[in-house]
Amino acid sequence: MDDILFTEEFKTNPDKYVLPSVAINNVIFGFDDNKVKVLLLRTAYAELWTLPGGFVLKEDELITAAERLLKLFTGLDSVYLKHFGVFGAVNRAEKERELFLNDQRQDNQLNYNFFLQRFVVLGYLALVQYKQVSPLSDDVRQCEWFDLESVPELTFDHNLIIETAFRELRFQLNYLPIGFNLLPEEFPLKSLQKIYETILGKKLDRGNFNRKILSYGILEKKEKYFSGAANKAPFMYSFNKEQYFNALENGLGAF
Repeated sequence: MDDILFTEEFKTNPDKYVLPSVAINNVIFGFDDNKVKVLLLRTAYAELWTLPGGFVLKEDELITAAERLLKLFTGLDSVYLKHFGVFGAVNRAEKERELFLNDQRQDNQLNYNFFLQRFVVLGYLALVQYKQVSPLSDDVRQCEWFDLESVPELTFDHNLIIETAFRELRFQLNYLPIGFNLLPEEFPLKSLQKIYETILGKKLDRGNFNRKILSYGILEKKEKYFSGAANKAPFMYSFNKEQYFNALENGLGAF
C-alpha cells in the first residue's frame, strides 16, 4: 500500500487513501563529530528545507505511520520513536500556500486543494546511529544531515517543531535511551559525556560524570582504542542493554 504514495493516482485523489488534515513529522536526531545532527529534506517543489514526514494511511495506526515514514527516509526500522507534540496553528501553512501557488514548477497533476489545506501535525522524535543512515535522495527529494545549531529557516513551523523536540529530549534526558541509540556499539566515555553536555547546554566535570555513570552498572568495559595518536588510549565501553533500560525506568538522576 505504501507504493500508492508515489503514483499519479495519489497526486490526484489523495483523500481516497489517507486521513484528511492529519500528517506526521519525524524529528530524526543523530550524533557525529561531537555534535547533535537533525535530518532534513528538500523537494524539487520547494526552496526551503523541511522535516521528513508524510501522511497517515486510513488503515494505519499512528505509530505505524511514523515508523513507515522513518524507514522511508533512513532505511532503518526498529528505531526508538517517541510522540512529543501536536502542531496545528491556523496560519501554519499560509506562507507556503502562497509560495506553492505562485511557483512556476507546479505539478499540474497535483491536487493542491488537498495538499495546501490546514494539517494538524503529530510530532515524533527518533534517535538513530548517524553512520547507519544513508539519507534518501533522488530526482525529487534530497535528504541531508544538519548540525542542530546550523538548521536554516524551514518551511511551515518546522523550526518550532525541532525546538520542541529538543526541549523534550533535554527534559526527558535521564529517562530516554540517549546513548544507546545515538552512539555506536562501542564508544569512549568522553563521547557519552559530550552527548549529555550538548543536550544540557553546559560543560560537565569529567571525573564526576565518569564516576556517576559507572556507578549505575549499565556499562561494560572493553579493550582500549589505539588510534595511533600520541595521547593516552581510552578504554571503550558498551551498554548492558537489560541493566540500562532497567535503570532508565527510575531515571539516571541529574548530571
